[in-house]
Amino acid sequence: MRGPHNILRLIRTGATFERTGAMGAVLDAVEAPPRLRLAARVLGWPFRWLGYPGDPALPPITRAITALGPAYIKFGQILSTRADVVGIELAEQLRMLQDRLPPFPTAIAQQIVAADLRRPVDALFSEFSEPVAAASIAQVHRARVRETGQEVAVKVLRPNIGAAFRRDIDAFHFAASIIEFLSPGSRRLRPRDVVSHFEGVVTAEQDMRLEAASASEFAENTRGDEAFQVPLPHWQLSARRVLTSDWAEGLPMGDPQALIAAGHDTTRIATRVIQLFLQHALRDGFFHADMHHGNLKVASNGDVIAYDFGIMGEIDEYTRRVYAEILFGFIQRDYRRVARVHFEAGYVPRDRDEAQFARALRAVGEPIFGADASRISMASLLAYLFEVTERFGMRTQTQLILLQRTMVVVEGVARSVDPQLNIWEAARPVVSDYIKSNLGPRALASDMAKVAQTVGRYGPLLPQIVEQALWNRAHPEDAAPAPAAPASRVPLWLVTVLSLAAGAAIGLALG
Repeated sequence: MRGPHNILRLIRTGATFERTGAMGAVLDAVEAPPRLRLAARVLGWPFRWLGYPGDPALPPITRAITALGPAYIKFGQILSTRADVVGIELAEQLRMLQDRLPPFPTAIAQQIVAADLRRPVDALFSEFSEPVAAASIAQVHRARVRETGQEVAVKVLRPNIGAAFRRDIDAFHFAASIIEFLSPGSRRLRPRDVVSHFEGVVTAEQDMRLEAASASEFAENTRGDEAFQVPLPHWQLSARRVLTSDWAEGLPMGDPQALIAAGHDTTRIATRVIQLFLQHALRDGFFHADMHHGNLKVASNGDVIAYDFGIMGEIDEYTRRVYAEILFGFIQRDYRRVARVHFEAGYVPRDRDEAQFARALRAVGEPIFGADASRISMASLLAYLFEVTERFGMRTQTQLILLQRTMVVVEGVARSVDPQLNIWEAARPVVSDYIKSNLGPRALASDMAKVAQTVGRYGPLLPQIVEQALWNRAHPEDAAPAPAAPASRVPLWLVTVLSLAAGAAIGLALG
């Protein structure tokens, strides 16, 4: 239940960071001002005894996060890719959250597999290893299918993970409500909607059948993508708590030294990661939304291998075009265009000044261009961008949360592989190709064809709509009530246009 009892959970969060010694590290990482440091210490120290002790063998930050539970671990995974924001040392500590968490016993994993697949593990697999990777939601075992001899990865959901997530999400909802109540200005960021969105994503991630479906669809969409691999699911060996897929062999993306030692071109790999993400988001509208180091490998031939499809993002065609125009405007350093797109899409209130917004965006974008990538402070950039959004009353766009979050994560991964990578230059060819294909005359013709197809599907209903509209216009006193005859609200000119469009569509289809 969402209620005041969650205050204890939030207090315990701060107390855990204090008790494990993580509070100081966090304040140092975000370069907190003295006043904030003092407030954190004063508020945290009295409740220190309420904090979870965690595993003393772990570094303070990871010790606190793992003690608090899976939802906190998810957040830590995101930060682990942003060494430019939290610092190299803290990012290295957090990286273990990606796939090196403490596993649960193999015997329990085998019990789950046997229960969900309704056959003993020995009857399904000739080999079944100890955990080779363990993350917040599940852990992975290397196995060999008895019937075919094929090597596979068996992913098993953690026991009781649903209850643990519900407890954390419950506290997050409560915290979001408190934030909106105490700080009305924060409502434009829609913290409650953000938490609800996160809740939906995490809930779906706990059903391995949905992950198998996502992997299958993603593999179909990317079949022709150069230098990219997706392990395919084995449907007959998968269930709600178990996912079996092809084994993916490769070097971890999070070990650039190993990549260099193996002779890989790290600049090419980093560029490819950025471009693959943008291709999938813009071309397909369906993208991997959890592309941290732990979910990416590099094959011996240099291909990027992606796995773990529990969190996928999806955006409609209109949003894709808006996003592409914003990116293209930044790439071209056309800040007026970026500002105009924000206003047209309704991201910025109409009563704000477009020219001033364009200048504010210039202050965000210009430091990036022509600067050495290693000298760009992403933390400072993000802080200023937040100031801009607050100044111009921009509301959080929940349909873009996963897209924006993944872009931040992907950039962090690419920069860790090649610290000198210029993300704008890497993105330019993909975004430019999308703009040419989707915002020109060819795109307009395609849109008109879709309209004609839609009208054509409703062709059999058009005579009835026209007759009803004409009758209502000629006999308004006898017109049917609006709820019983919604067609009566259709303007006559629109009915005529639809009829002509339907005729044209049918003519095109026949001719």
